[in-house]
Amino acid sequence: MSARDLIQEALHSLEANKGRSLLTILGIVIGIASVIAMTSLIGGIQNSLVNSLGLNAARMVQIYSSQELTESDIEKLQKLMPQIEQIGIVDSAYTEYKTGDKSYTVMAQGVDSDMLDAVGASKLVAGRTYSQAESQSGSRVALISRGGADQLYGNEQDALGKTIKVANGEVQIVGVIDGGSDSMGSLTLYMPRETISGLFGDENPSFPSVTALAAEGTDMDELCKTIESKVRAMKGIAEDDEYDSVSATSMKSAIDALNSFMGAFSLIMGAVASISLLVGGIGIMNMMLTNVTERIREIGIRRALGASRRDITAQFLAESSALCVTGGLLGVLIGYLLAWGLTFFAASSGIMSEFGATGTITPSFSITTVLIAFAVSVGIGVIFGFYPARRAAKLDPVECLRYQ
Repeated sequence: MSARDLIQEALHSLEANKGRSLLTILGIVIGIASVIAMTSLIGGIQNSLVNSLGLNAARMVQIYSSQELTESDIEKLQKLMPQIEQIGIVDSAYTEYKTGDKSYTVMAQGVDSDMLDAVGASKLVAGRTYSQAESQSGSRVALISRGGADQLYGNEQDALGKTIKVANGEVQIVGVIDGGSDSMGSLTLYMPRETISGLFGDENPSFPSVTALAAEGTDMDELCKTIESKVRAMKGIAEDDEYDSVSATSMKSAIDALNSFMGAFSLIMGAVASISLLVGGIGIMNMMLTNVTERIREIGIRRALGASRRDITAQFLAESSALCVTGGLLGVLIGYLLAWGLTFFAASSGIMSEFGATGTITPSFSITTVLIAFAVSVGIGVIFGFYPARRAAKLDPVECLRYQ
């Protein structure tokens, strides 16, 4: 029997029992749809979280010292560490902003213009960043994250030129960036450090932590160890000191941890979906055994007309595989639609902003996942259809012709 004949026979069998076939493949559809939807959703959330950290997130290092670092310490560290491309202070302060009947918690980040790239606040959506001259003069200008602009003004363009009251004065929004970690009721603003000092009256010349941006290709783990050693030497802090401490933390470790967590979550979801696929496979086997019983006379006639056992086996395997491939196709389509629905719900409800995901969440569809889904579908058809197919092939043709 040719491959074309096998496919035609398999499709004819599905068409003859549409209702039963659809119910049988329901487990396959649910399993494949779950895998496609959840892996796409998790990939989209992962991309959104990484993008929220900024393009250079993997090269960022947060340096903390219990003996606060001064401007001279930072300059000295820059000279001692050629692997550091940029290093600077990121000052921060909190305040409250009220507009109408709504109240927002504002996190004001004091970042000079040459450090915007290092903290991931240079990816503009609208407007412009503030200049070095504005940083030095303490101009009352600010960048707002896309999430904050959407909360306050509905879109990015309408945010430009607006003013927000911060502590003892107002700042004008000159740009909207694709970053920050806004949740409902909170805003992130980036402004020059001199502006922060003027608005909040911060005259403290030392800082517990600074942010550094490593050069491309730097070993981040080794860099962090070296930074800790240099800062301890500068501050005279012993490694085993129980009162004073120094730490340098790479954002790469945070991204690696995020990837590891998302990977583990995907694995768990895949395991849950595999249960549905197992149930679907059992349903396929049950239906094929029923088909064999209902078509015993047909099998006898085919054998009498010259069909071999291999032909009978191939026929029933083709039918079970066709069931599973159909279930896989429906599962991919439903999973695709479900992924978009879930990402739209996650973005519009503000749930993901609690985890720091900002902007639009786009499902991350992988052709590899789709191909694996199809391979699993065919595999289930072959594995769970093999026993019924072999059972049909081993039937005695004479007994089959006698069967009523």
